[in-house]
Amino acid sequence: MSARKFMGRTLARSQALQILFQAEATERSVADVLNGPFALSEGPLDDYARQLALGTDEQRHDLDAVIGWASTNWSVSRMPSVDRNLLRLALFEMLDVEEVAIAVTIDETVELAKAYGTDESPRFVNGLLGRVASSLEEEEDVVQIARKAHVEEE
Repeated sequence: MSARKFMGRTLARSQALQILFQAEATERSVADVLNGPFALSEGPLDDYARQLALGTDEQRHDLDAVIGWASTNWSVSRMPSVDRNLLRLALFEMLDVEEVAIAVTIDETVELAKAYGTDESPRFVNGLLGRVASSLEEEEDVVQIARKAHVEEE
């Protein structure tokens, strides 16, 4: 994993990402991962990390719809797992955690993408989250738009 030292909410986001990644890799829910042994690069598990991971997992279907809608060239299933889970995590925070500014979430997610993703991850994550943030600034309901777009694709 990362050689960087994270603190505070950045550490919590890193931990949440690690839990989400483990859940996806083992095809289990986040709750199942949290109820068994799990690995963290740095612990113990922060309460905010637990909140983020559980909330992201609970909203995953809608978050994936938003990612698919906002992504111009990649389907969600074709994205690298780290990028996909970073985007899910960030979108959950942007949509459901009112006390964190959207710009802070995007900046923190780009830093995590630098630490855990590929060389292209930071730019990709920043661009996709920026598109969603622009829609949110216009007070658009991105979840409803994404749901509608998903239904039209099928």
